[in-house]
Order: sequence, then structure tokens, then C-alpha cells
Amino acid sequence: MKPTLSDVNALPQVQDSLDRLKKITKYGYAFGHQDTTSYGIGWKNNTIDYRSDINNVVGDFPAVYGFDIGGIEHGNANNLDDIPFDDMVVLIQKAHSKGGIITISWHADNPVSKKNSWDTTLAVKYILRGGSHHQLFLVWLSRIAEFMKRLRDENNTLIPLAFRPFHEMNGAWFWWGNPNATPEEYQQLWKQTQSLLSSEFKVHNVYYVYAPNLVANSEAYLLNYPGDVYVDFLGIDLYQHGSSEEFRQQLQINMEVLSTIAIAKNKPFAITEIGLENVTISDWWTTILDKTIKNSGISWVLLWRNHSEDHFFAPFLTHKSTSDFKVFKDKSHVLFLNDINAI
Repeated sequence: MKPTLSDVNALPQVQDSLDRLKKITKYGYAFGHQDTTSYGIGWKNNTIDYRSDINNVVGDFPAVYGFDIGGIEHGNANNLDDIPFDDMVVLIQKAHSKGGIITISWHADNPVSKKNSWDTTLAVKYILRGGSHHQLFLVWLSRIAEFMKRLRDENNTLIPLAFRPFHEMNGAWFWWGNPNATPEEYQQLWKQTQSLLSSEFKVHNVYYVYAPNLVANSEAYLLNYPGDVYVDFLGIDLYQHGSSEEFRQQLQINMEVLSTIAIAKNKPFAITEIGLENVTISDWWTTILDKTIKNSGISWVLLWRNHSEDHFFAPFLTHKSTSDFKVFKDKSHVLFLNDINAI
């Protein structure tokens, strides 16, 4: 039985997108990359050329395209990574037209301190209904709604989006995370955001993704969970910081937790962020990532961005992991853009 979408007025293409993701899991998992067409090592998009470090290496694009709308809340022209929102609209439209899956995160600035997402000045309780900054938060959501309604295909049909707000809420590094907000406050924030976007601002081309940072067990995963009727998709973020063996164990545990919960709740699930900064292990793709997550039931895995030669998570032409990445790409269960379009 299909789960009921959190937005009861969700457009048909939202359900179609989720059905497609469910179908993908019968063949493997889709590969994704954050900001993959926005910039890469030594280049930045000019809205004319359409490129990706991934395509440069393997001759195919990712199946999943991650974008971030941090900065939209202020009405800024560019996001927090200096990508013009007008350009982002074009890139999302292009990715969708080619059959890609779109996922959007939101590194919102702190509404109280006016500093960035990583400023942990208490804020959540002040943007809830009745709080001193609630009206400001309404303005922020209105700007998100305006942006999402711009995302239309060549037939003027709204593009379905996986929206992943307030992610990694079980970490202390964001103003919305524990202990900067209690689990109850976070749940109220999530419900308020989902309800306002769908009911007040009439955003109906979105499905909502709940994604903590790595956890030890199901109880930890569900600590901040707002409830099944407010969530459409389950995710998890985790990065390798220690040894490969330690990371394999963490990844295995988190895959088991995520899949167990997702199956019980009848919801699709994915690794919504992952990576080893600068990919310092040349065979990381086949011996660590794929070896651990294959046959896990995930819909996709999203690598973080390629910002510079000092901060990247996917290979580029001259990187030492390119050979292993090509082997990874050629595995029948690892699905890039051409692969998901053939399903």
C-alpha cells in the first residue's frame, strides 16, 4: 500500500517521483552529487555550458542532483555558496529535463543572531508560533515558496522536489540541532514548516525528507522525528572522519537502522549526504562505499560537493580515485543518469 503524502494536496508528479524511486531500488541505487553542475574543480557554471566533474570522468551525469537554497530566506540573489538563484533555476530545469532527480537542502541563517547556520544562538523557540521571530520566519517561508514555484518544466508543469530542511538535527553544529533545540521544539518546527509551506503558501510539488546525522540505534534516529504524517522520505548523513574499518562499521549500523525503520514505516530512504573529504583512499568507491551499501534498499546516495582541490568529495579528471570510480560506475546496481532513464 502506498503511504499517504504529508501534503494531502501534493501534485501527481510528486507521487510519480516517489514511485520512480521505489522502482529504482529493484535495480540498485542512484548515484548523486551536490552542486554537480554548478561548479567543480577549476570551473564554475555559466548557464551555457552544461558540465560536471562526474561527467568529465565517466561520460555520464549523476542521477540525483543536490542543490542548497541557503540565503533565499533573505531574498539574496546568490545562495551561501555564491550560486545565483536564477542560475540554479536553469540548472534544476535542465537536470529535470534530462531525467534527473532533484533534492534541495536549506542551510538557513540563524534568524535571531543573523549569522550563519553554524551559529548556535538559541533560535528555534523564537520562530515557533507565538515567538518573537515567528513573523520573520513566515517571510522566510514565503521566499522559499516563491522559489519552488519557479521550478517548472518546458510545459509549465511544476518539477517534483525532495526537500530536506533542518537536516542533521541530532548534531550540535546547527542552530536547529540538539541541544540548541529540544526534540519537542524541533518537532514543532518541522510540523510548522511543512504545514505552512503546503497550506499557507500552497507549495505542492515537494516531498519532505527527514535526515539525521549518523546514529547508534533506532531510538536515536527517531528522537526528533515529527511523525509519519509529516515525513515522506527518510535519509541519513554520514561522513568518514576516522579509519576505514571504523567507517564501514558505522555505515553498516546506520544502514541497518535506516532500512529497518523505513520498511516498518513503508517509506523510501536514501543516504542523503556522504563522503570522504578529498577522497584520500584511491579505491574508496568500491571497497568501502559500494561494498557496504549495496543491497541495502536505498533509493540513492548523494556525495557532497566539489568546491576546490582542498575540499571535494567526488573525483575529477586528474584525481587518483578516478580508475576505481569508473569500476564503481560500471557496476550494474550503481545507477547514473542514463541508467535510471533506461528503467
